Amino acid sequence: MTDFKDNPHFQLFLRQKNNQFKVGKGTYSQRVKRLNLLQRAIEFTYREQIKEALYKDLGKPVVETELTEIYQIIGDIKHAKQYLHKWMRKQKVKTPLSMLGSSSYYIYESKGVCLIISPWNFPFNLTFGPLVSAIAAGNTVIIKPSEMTPHSSALMAKIIEDVFSEDEVALVQGKAEVSTELLKLPFNHIFFTGSPNVGKIVMTAAAKNLTSVTLELGGKSPTFIDKTANIDMVAKKIMWGKFMNAGQICVSPDYVLIDESIKAKFIEDCKKWLKNFYTEQPEHSESYARIVTQKHFERLKSHIKNAESLNATIEIGGKLDSDTKYIEPTLVSNLKEEASLLQDEIFGPILPILTYSTIDEAIDYVNSKERPLALYVYSKNKSNTKKIIENTRAGGTCINNNVIHYANHHLPFGGTNNSGIGKSNGFFGFKAFSNERAIVKQHTIGVTELLFPPYTDLKEKLARLTIKWF
Repeated sequence: MTDFKDNPHFQLFLRQKNNQFKVGKGTYSQRVKRLNLLQRAIEFTYREQIKEALYKDLGKPVVETELTEIYQIIGDIKHAKQYLHKWMRKQKVKTPLSMLGSSSYYIYESKGVCLIISPWNFPFNLTFGPLVSAIAAGNTVIIKPSEMTPHSSALMAKIIEDVFSEDEVALVQGKAEVSTELLKLPFNHIFFTGSPNVGKIVMTAAAKNLTSVTLELGGKSPTFIDKTANIDMVAKKIMWGKFMNAGQICVSPDYVLIDESIKAKFIEDCKKWLKNFYTEQPEHSESYARIVTQKHFERLKSHIKNAESLNATIEIGGKLDSDTKYIEPTLVSNLKEEASLLQDEIFGPILPILTYSTIDEAIDYVNSKERPLALYVYSKNKSNTKKIIENTRAGGTCINNNVIHYANHHLPFGGTNNSGIGKSNGFFGFKAFSNERAIVKQHTIGVTELLFPPYTDLKEKLARLTIKWF
């Protein structure tokens, strides 16, 4: 540990390290008590302040805050409390005849000192969600939230300070340099939510200490629409899922792949639902959020300018206001493959529309890209749906809906390869922050003791029999 003595966060890390076994031995009741304290703080004490902080940081509407931040966290806590007793139980397994005289089981033990690096798009949900899993699994935790949502980060620091002692859970604020210093420390597990590019940096840093990781990343989540789908219903759901939080959602539809015969109908219905959701002037709507920073505004603006320079068609939207970081809900078609909107994860309120003539063509296009965090299918044709799922790979999928799979605590959430490593949510989050420790207990003399040295012809025959019959 002396190698880290100059690290500004080493003393905090050391206090948690020295406390890890006390916390790890915590009973079901002790862990639930911590979860109850966190629940009370979010649900009652700080609820209004959370809404205010998110409005200041993202212009997030109150209803979206309730549904995507507060509701989700409270749901995480309630689910963990309901099932934690079962998760903490000794998990008995069968023991082969060759190990006669013994019994076998495994336990989920805490990993130790964990680091959670959380993003800016859902700062409370994507900080406290992993924290719930870490607490349920009996870990100590250091949290580094995003500096891009300063009001939310400051409020989370206050909540953590009020609810936990520093040697159990602590939150460290600061810019990217703070994350760099924290990543140098030998944590037992790192849970990171963010972009694939930064995920690679986190994984590289973790490798130096052989630290396990959960990487919740992103990518370009495709949305298949075939001509059997109810287009009006499809447009309604996609306009909701895509433009919630101004499109700043890792599982929002990144682009649409639609049968060319129904493209015009889809765009027409999208216009109708956008007007219904946000009026004809979304810039004045209290239901539509803003882009988080000027840097991200300029990034998204450049995507639109690039598309226009390549003669793409702005079907809907395209209006920008730099002063308020407002980007109108925008749909773009007739994009050339080299367009930046088709190369990078958009993470904003711009939806490319691509057409196909056959399902196979659409599948081939998706498989030419990195594996996405989410993949959506809108179809009444079971054969098409089955074909798409069987011939693609993704972290998660909704059929005839989008985004909502994240809200089911019984499902694993996470990506695959470029879109993530490991899973979270409910039991899967508890498992991510736990070590599955195998235990064998010998009760009587074992069969293997008959095969200890010195080796003889008889013991060779016994070994053959063991292999054959056991």
